[in-house]
Amino acid sequence: MFDLLCIVGPTASGKTSLAVRLAAELGGEILSADSRQVYRGMDIGTGKDLDEYVWNGRKIPYHLIDLVDAGYKYNVFEYQQDFLAVWKDCKKRGVVPVLCGGSGLYVEAVLKGYKLLAVPVNEALRSSLAGCSLAELATRLATYKKLHNTTEIDTPKRAIRAIEIEEYYRSHPYEEKDFPSLRPLIVGVAVSRELRREKITQRLHARLQNGMVEEVERLLKKGIPPEDLIYYGLEYKFLTLYLTGRLTYEEMVEQLNVAIHQFAKRQMTWFRKMERSGIPIHWVASDRPMEEKVEIIKKWWFTPDREELV
Repeated sequence: MFDLLCIVGPTASGKTSLAVRLAAELGGEILSADSRQVYRGMDIGTGKDLDEYVWNGRKIPYHLIDLVDAGYKYNVFEYQQDFLAVWKDCKKRGVVPVLCGGSGLYVEAVLKGYKLLAVPVNEALRSSLAGCSLAELATRLATYKKLHNTTEIDTPKRAIRAIEIEEYYRSHPYEEKDFPSLRPLIVGVAVSRELRREKITQRLHARLQNGMVEEVERLLKKGIPPEDLIYYGLEYKFLTLYLTGRLTYEEMVEQLNVAIHQFAKRQMTWFRKMERSGIPIHWVASDRPMEEKVEIIKKWWFTPDREELV
Protein backbone atom coordinates (compact mmCIF):
# COMPACT_ATOMS: atom_id res chain seq x y z
CA MET A 1 0.00 0.00 0.00
CA PHE A 2 1.11 3.54 -0.71
CA ASP A 3 1.56 5.84 2.27
CA LEU A 4 2.10 9.12 0.42
CA LEU A 5 0.46 10.63 -2.64
CA CYS A 6 2.77 13.13 -4.30
CA ILE A 7 1.55 15.58 -6.96
CA VAL A 8 4.32 17.47 -8.76
CA GLY A 9 4.56 19.65 -11.83
CA PRO A 10 5.77 23.00 -13.10
CA THR A 11 4.24 26.29 -12.10
CA ALA A 12 0.79 26.99 -13.61
CA SER A 13 0.15 23.30 -14.34
CA GLY A 14 -2.94 23.05 -12.12
CA LYS A 15 -1.36 20.67 -9.61
CA THR A 16 -2.85 22.37 -6.54
CA SER A 17 -6.47 22.05 -7.65
CA LEU A 18 -5.83 18.42 -8.58
CA ALA A 19 -4.21 17.67 -5.22
CA VAL A 20 -7.09 19.30 -3.34
CA ARG A 21 -9.65 17.26 -5.24
CA LEU A 22 -7.73 14.03 -4.59
CA ALA A 23 -7.36 14.87 -0.91
CA ALA A 24 -11.12 15.38 -0.72
CA GLU A 25 -11.84 12.07 -2.43
CA LEU A 26 -9.28 10.02 -0.48
CA GLY A 27 -9.76 11.55 2.96
CA GLY A 28 -6.46 13.36 2.81
CA GLU A 29 -4.71 16.58 3.73
CA ILE A 30 -2.28 18.70 1.73
CA LEU A 31 1.41 18.89 2.60
CA SER A 32 2.92 21.78 0.65
CA ALA A 33 6.26 21.30 -1.12
CA ASP A 34 6.83 24.92 -2.05
CA SER A 35 9.99 26.59 -0.78
CA ARG A 36 8.45 30.07 -0.67
CA GLN A 37 4.95 29.36 0.60
CA VAL A 38 6.49 28.70 4.02
CA TYR A 39 6.76 32.50 4.49
CA ARG A 40 3.99 34.49 6.16
CA GLY A 41 2.93 37.62 4.28
CA MET A 42 4.24 36.31 0.96
CA ASP A 43 0.89 35.21 -0.42
CA ILE A 44 0.11 36.52 -3.89
CA GLY A 45 3.66 36.30 -5.19
CA THR A 46 4.05 32.69 -4.06
CA GLY A 47 0.65 31.68 -5.41
CA LYS A 48 -0.74 30.30 -2.16
CA ASP A 49 -4.28 30.58 -3.51
CA LEU A 50 -5.67 29.32 -0.22
CA ASP A 51 -9.22 29.69 -1.54
CA GLU A 52 -8.47 26.61 -3.67
CA TYR A 53 -8.31 24.39 -0.58
CA VAL A 54 -12.06 23.79 -0.63
CA TRP A 55 -14.15 21.07 -2.26
CA ASN A 56 -17.95 20.93 -2.16
CA GLY A 57 -17.98 23.52 0.59
CA ARG A 58 -15.55 21.56 2.76
CA LYS A 59 -12.17 23.02 3.66
CA ILE A 60 -9.29 20.69 2.97
CA PRO A 61 -6.62 21.02 5.68
CA TYR A 62 -3.15 22.05 4.55
CA HIS A 63 0.26 22.06 6.19
CA LEU A 64 3.78 23.47 5.70
CA ILE A 65 2.46 26.88 4.64
CA ASP A 66 3.03 30.09 6.65
CA LEU A 67 5.66 28.54 8.90
CA VAL A 68 8.07 31.48 9.31
CA ASP A 69 8.13 35.25 8.85
CA ALA A 70 9.29 36.83 5.61
CA GLY A 71 12.94 37.75 5.90
CA TYR A 72 13.89 34.44 7.51
CA LYS A 73 16.11 32.04 5.51
CA TYR A 74 14.19 28.77 5.73
CA ASN A 75 16.03 25.79 4.27
CA VAL A 76 15.57 22.22 3.10
CA PHE A 77 17.05 20.83 6.34
CA GLU A 78 14.22 22.46 8.29
CA TYR A 79 11.69 21.37 5.69
CA GLN A 80 12.66 17.72 6.13
CA GLN A 81 12.00 17.91 9.86
CA ASP A 82 8.69 19.77 9.43
CA PHE A 83 7.52 17.37 6.71
CA LEU A 84 8.32 14.33 8.82
CA ALA A 85 6.37 15.65 11.80
CA VAL A 86 3.27 16.31 9.67
CA TRP A 87 3.56 13.02 7.77
CA LYS A 88 3.75 11.04 11.01
CA ASP A 89 0.74 12.91 12.40
CA CYS A 90 -1.30 12.19 9.27
CA LYS A 91 -0.48 8.50 9.46
CA LYS A 92 -1.37 8.42 13.17
CA ARG A 93 -4.77 9.95 12.42
CA GLY A 94 -5.45 7.71 9.43
CA VAL A 95 -5.26 10.62 6.98
CA VAL A 96 -3.81 10.32 3.48
CA PRO A 97 -0.90 12.76 3.18
CA VAL A 98 -0.93 14.47 -0.23
CA LEU A 99 2.39 16.15 -0.95
CA CYS A 100 1.95 18.88 -3.54
CA GLY A 101 4.40 21.36 -4.97
CA GLY A 102 6.93 22.36 -7.55
CA SER A 103 10.08 22.68 -5.44
CA GLY A 104 11.91 19.62 -6.70
CA LEU A 105 14.65 19.90 -4.09
CA TYR A 106 12.12 19.70 -1.25
CA VAL A 107 10.27 16.80 -2.86
CA GLU A 108 13.42 14.82 -3.56
CA ALA A 109 14.89 15.48 -0.11
CA VAL A 110 11.94 13.79 1.61
CA LEU A 111 11.45 11.01 -0.95
CA LYS A 112 15.10 9.97 -0.76
CA GLY A 113 15.40 10.70 2.96
CA TYR A 114 18.77 12.37 2.78
CA LYS A 115 20.53 13.24 5.98
CA LEU A 116 20.99 16.97 5.61
CA LEU A 117 23.05 19.04 7.98
CA ALA A 118 22.46 22.58 9.22
CA VAL A 119 25.13 24.39 7.19
CA PRO A 120 26.81 27.34 8.95
CA VAL A 121 27.82 30.58 7.27
CA ASN A 122 31.29 30.59 5.70
CA GLU A 123 32.30 34.26 5.70
CA ALA A 124 35.65 33.61 3.99
CA LEU A 125 33.96 31.79 1.11
CA ARG A 126 31.31 34.48 0.78
CA SER A 127 33.98 37.18 0.60
CA SER A 128 35.88 35.29 -2.09
CA LEU A 129 32.72 34.97 -4.22
CA ALA A 130 31.36 38.46 -3.62
CA GLY A 131 32.51 39.88 -6.96
CA CYS A 132 31.34 36.98 -9.12
CA SER A 133 28.49 37.32 -11.58
CA LEU A 134 25.46 35.04 -11.49
CA ALA A 135 26.74 33.30 -14.63
CA GLU A 136 30.12 32.64 -13.02
CA LEU A 137 28.46 31.29 -9.88
CA ALA A 138 26.17 29.06 -11.94
CA THR A 139 29.20 27.64 -13.76
CA ARG A 140 30.81 26.76 -10.45
CA LEU A 141 27.60 25.19 -9.15
CA ALA A 142 27.45 22.99 -12.23
CA THR A 143 30.70 21.30 -11.16
CA TYR A 144 29.09 19.78 -8.07
CA LYS A 145 27.61 16.32 -8.34
CA LYS A 146 25.70 16.30 -5.07
CA LEU A 147 22.24 17.58 -4.28
CA HIS A 148 21.78 21.30 -4.76
CA ASN A 149 18.93 23.53 -5.77
CA THR A 150 19.20 24.54 -9.41
CA THR A 151 15.57 25.55 -9.86
CA GLU A 152 15.45 28.69 -7.74
CA ILE A 153 18.96 30.11 -7.91
CA ASP A 154 18.34 33.32 -9.81
CA THR A 155 20.29 35.78 -7.66
CA PRO A 156 24.00 35.84 -6.74
CA LYS A 157 23.11 35.66 -3.04
CA ARG A 158 21.16 32.42 -3.48
CA ALA A 159 23.89 30.96 -5.71
CA ILE A 160 26.58 31.79 -3.14
CA ARG A 161 24.52 30.09 -0.43
CA ALA A 162 24.17 27.01 -2.64
CA ILE A 163 27.95 26.90 -3.17
CA GLU A 164 28.44 27.36 0.58
CA ILE A 165 26.25 24.32 1.20
CA GLU A 166 28.06 22.18 -1.37
CA GLU A 167 31.47 23.12 0.00
CA TYR A 168 30.33 22.20 3.50
CA TYR A 169 29.16 18.80 2.33
CA ARG A 170 32.57 18.08 0.80
CA SER A 171 33.95 17.68 4.31
CA HIS A 172 30.65 16.77 6.00
CA PRO A 173 29.04 14.40 3.47
CA TYR A 174 25.35 13.69 3.88
CA GLU A 175 24.13 10.13 4.04
CA GLU A 176 20.91 8.20 4.34
CA LYS A 177 18.90 9.40 7.32
CA ASP A 178 16.87 7.15 9.54
CA PHE A 179 13.76 8.29 7.67
CA PRO A 180 10.68 6.12 7.39
CA SER A 181 10.76 4.01 4.24
CA LEU A 182 8.16 5.97 2.29
CA ARG A 183 6.01 4.18 -0.25
CA PRO A 184 4.89 7.05 -2.48
CA LEU A 185 2.75 7.23 -5.56
CA ILE A 186 4.26 10.13 -7.49
CA VAL A 187 2.12 11.80 -10.12
CA GLY A 188 3.37 14.52 -12.41
CA VAL A 189 1.07 17.00 -14.13
CA ALA A 190 2.33 17.41 -17.69
CA VAL A 191 1.51 20.59 -19.57
CA SER A 192 2.59 21.48 -23.09
CA ARG A 193 5.13 24.26 -23.47
CA GLU A 194 2.65 26.44 -25.36
CA LEU A 195 -0.13 26.06 -22.79
CA ARG A 196 2.32 26.51 -19.93
CA ARG A 197 3.62 29.76 -21.40
CA GLU A 198 0.09 31.04 -21.94
CA LYS A 199 -1.00 30.19 -18.38
CA ILE A 200 2.13 31.68 -16.81
CA THR A 201 1.67 35.01 -18.59
CA GLN A 202 -2.04 35.17 -17.82
CA ARG A 203 -1.47 34.37 -14.18
CA LEU A 204 1.29 36.96 -13.84
CA HIS A 205 -0.95 39.74 -15.15
CA ALA A 206 -3.82 38.59 -12.91
CA ARG A 207 -1.61 38.71 -9.84
CA LEU A 208 -0.29 42.14 -10.71
CA GLN A 209 -3.89 43.36 -10.99
CA ASN A 210 -4.86 41.67 -7.72
CA GLY A 211 -2.37 43.34 -5.41
CA MET A 212 1.02 41.69 -5.84
CA VAL A 213 2.83 45.04 -6.06
CA GLU A 214 1.09 46.23 -2.91
CA GLU A 215 2.05 43.00 -1.15
CA VAL A 216 5.75 43.64 -1.76
CA GLU A 217 5.30 47.28 -0.73
CA ARG A 218 3.88 46.13 2.62
CA LEU A 219 6.85 43.81 3.19
CA LEU A 220 9.29 46.63 2.50
CA LYS A 221 7.38 48.98 4.82
CA LYS A 222 7.59 46.35 7.56
CA GLY A 223 11.34 46.81 7.45
CA ILE A 224 12.42 43.77 5.48
CA PRO A 225 15.60 44.84 3.64
CA PRO A 226 15.25 44.95 -0.16
CA GLU A 227 18.16 42.51 -0.56
CA ASP A 228 16.35 39.97 1.61
CA LEU A 229 13.31 40.11 -0.67
CA ILE A 230 15.53 39.93 -3.75
CA TYR A 231 17.01 36.76 -2.23
CA TYR A 232 13.66 35.00 -2.63
CA GLY A 233 13.82 35.43 -6.39
CA LEU A 234 11.18 35.64 -9.10
CA GLU A 235 8.24 37.89 -8.14
CA TYR A 236 9.91 39.28 -5.02
CA LYS A 237 13.18 39.97 -6.81
CA PHE A 238 11.72 41.86 -9.76
CA LEU A 239 9.00 43.68 -7.85
CA THR A 240 11.58 44.86 -5.32
CA LEU A 241 13.83 46.07 -8.13
CA TYR A 242 10.86 48.00 -9.52
CA LEU A 243 9.80 49.46 -6.18
CA THR A 244 13.34 50.58 -5.40
CA GLY A 245 13.66 52.33 -8.74
CA ARG A 246 16.05 49.92 -10.43
CA LEU A 247 13.52 48.82 -13.06
CA THR A 248 10.60 50.52 -14.75
CA TYR A 249 7.22 48.84 -14.47
CA GLU A 250 7.40 47.68 -18.08
CA GLU A 251 10.91 46.28 -17.60
CA MET A 252 9.81 44.51 -14.43
CA VAL A 253 6.85 42.81 -16.11
CA GLU A 254 8.86 41.74 -19.13
CA GLN A 255 11.84 40.40 -17.17
CA LEU A 256 9.68 38.69 -14.57
CA ASN A 257 7.61 36.97 -17.24
CA VAL A 258 10.77 35.59 -18.86
CA ALA A 259 12.18 34.51 -15.49
CA ILE A 260 9.03 32.55 -14.58
CA HIS A 261 9.12 30.74 -17.93
CA GLN A 262 12.76 29.84 -17.32
CA PHE A 263 11.91 28.69 -13.80
CA ALA A 264 9.18 26.35 -15.10
CA LYS A 265 11.66 24.87 -17.57
CA ARG A 266 14.14 24.23 -14.75
CA GLN A 267 11.39 22.58 -12.70
CA MET A 268 10.75 20.10 -15.51
CA THR A 269 14.49 19.47 -15.83
CA TRP A 270 14.59 18.62 -12.12
CA PHE A 271 11.67 16.19 -12.36
CA ARG A 272 13.27 14.45 -15.35
CA LYS A 273 16.48 14.17 -13.33
CA MET A 274 14.49 12.55 -10.52
CA GLU A 275 13.18 9.99 -12.99
CA ARG A 276 16.69 9.21 -14.25
CA SER A 277 17.82 8.71 -10.65
CA GLY A 278 15.23 5.97 -10.17
CA ILE A 279 12.22 7.88 -8.80
CA PRO A 280 9.17 6.85 -10.90
CA ILE A 281 6.81 9.67 -11.86
CA HIS A 282 3.50 8.78 -13.52
CA TRP A 283 2.39 11.63 -15.76
CA VAL A 284 -1.11 12.85 -16.52
CA ALA A 285 -1.93 15.56 -19.04
CA SER A 286 -3.04 18.83 -17.46
CA ASP A 287 -5.65 19.45 -20.15
CA ARG A 288 -7.59 16.25 -19.47
CA PRO A 289 -10.90 16.82 -17.68
CA MET A 290 -10.54 16.89 -13.90
CA GLU A 291 -12.83 13.90 -13.46
CA GLU A 292 -10.65 11.80 -15.77
CA LYS A 293 -7.44 12.77 -13.99
CA VAL A 294 -8.93 11.99 -10.60
CA GLU A 295 -10.22 8.58 -11.69
CA ILE A 296 -6.90 7.63 -13.28
CA ILE A 297 -4.94 8.56 -10.15
CA LYS A 298 -7.42 6.87 -7.83
CA LYS A 299 -7.03 3.71 -9.90
CA TRP A 300 -3.27 3.92 -9.49
CA TRP A 301 -3.64 4.59 -5.75
CA PHE A 302 -5.76 1.52 -5.15
CA THR A 303 -3.65 -0.82 -7.32
CA PRO A 304 -0.17 -0.51 -5.78
CA ASP A 305 0.83 -4.10 -6.50
CA ARG A 306 0.72 -3.81 -10.27
CA GLU A 307 4.14 -4.13 -11.89
CA GLU A 308 3.54 -1.04 -13.97
CA LEU A 309 1.01 1.76 -13.66
CA VAL A 310 -0.46 2.75 -17.03
